Amino acid sequence: MVQQVTSGIKISVDTEFEGTFYKDYKVTFAFGYKITIENQSKDVVQLTSRYWHILDALNHEETVEGEGVIGQKPMLSPGQSHTYTSGCLLNAPFGTMSGHYNMMNFSTGKLFKVFIPAFKLNAPFALN
Repeated sequence: MVQQVTSGIKISVDTEFEGTFYKDYKVTFAFGYKITIENQSKDVVQLTSRYWHILDALNHEETVEGEGVIGQKPMLSPGQSHTYTSGCLLNAPFGTMSGHYNMMNFSTGKLFKVFIPAFKLNAPFALN
């Protein structure tokens, strides 16, 4: 598990290799990740959008941007957390993901970024 705190918002990430399968006549590697967003600040915040940078071992890069996470824009009071699961496909058996969430602080009315720590995606059979 990797964790990082930005502006009182703690991000925790767990990953899991889901398997291989064929997509467009090529082998792809499926990874799942579980993210917990915990509000350790004194303010009510809401996640408004996300940004991901995905890089596999073959140097294929992908950027993903969009509103919310899995169709939700969770609002978190102090002490509350939100957990969700998602996944990605890579062309190689290992890679990394990193990014940030854009969040709104309802006490100040300002948008701020919460950084998602870089985490590794590894197929167990590909590790030494």
